[in-house]
Amino acid sequence: MLALTAVGLGAPAAAVPAPEQDEAQCESGVFCAWPEHQYGGSPHSADLRTTNMEECVPLSDGLEAHSFVNRLNRPVTVYQDAHCGTRGDFSTYPEGSFVPRSPFVVRAFKIWTH
Repeated sequence: MLALTAVGLGAPAAAVPAPEQDEAQCESGVFCAWPEHQYGGSPHSADLRTTNMEECVPLSDGLEAHSFVNRLNRPVTVYQDAHCGTRGDFSTYPEGSFVPRSPFVVRAFKIWTH
């Protein structure tokens, strides 16, 4: 019984909310992507004022992101392909997603209406 409890205690650690310092790096209402893991380097950021919904948006200056945050109030799909092609990896992340180590290199994204 004790072994089951110890194993069970390890699972919630992965679900702990992102630290406050990560939130400060990406304002509310913005999608941010960084070239390094753990939000390192100069970020690309986009919001609904400058981005058309459901349109493929390549990251600026050929940036290849290794971490990102979705603080928009809409889901965002990130793509391995710079033209949002689906032959490479892609995944959709809900509002409030903090991804310090992307499962693949991100080169473009789409913001969805909901």
